[in-house]
Amino acid sequence: MEVNTPPPYESRNEEQQDKPVTNDYVQNVVPSPCKNLLGTTGFALSLVALVVGWFPVVGWIVWVLGAIFSTIGIFRKPRSLAIAGACISFFWLIIFVLIFGVFMTAVVADGYANP
Repeated sequence: MEVNTPPPYESRNEEQQDKPVTNDYVQNVVPSPCKNLLGTTGFALSLVALVVGWFPVVGWIVWVLGAIFSTIGIFRKPRSLAIAGACISFFWLIIFVLIFGVFMTAVVADGYANP
């Protein structure tokens, strides 16, 4: 495949040497996509929280960090991974509230049963 490039300055004829050198072979550069590192980090931590979330302290720390990073990432573009991370974190919030509610119900019921 042959590439059309302008001739070097020395190999130009007299007509071409009188004209300024211009570059007619400009390539379009595609800008790199915007990155939302906080949203991506929040999503990754939320996914890790799905696996590690059942371990008491480590799971809670990972879950809270994932929720915080995802929430901050929602306010930056692109938002897709940040929204997904926030949804996963919200799911874990519901699970934790349900588990805590069941646990507290059992504690209160045991307190009434054995005064």
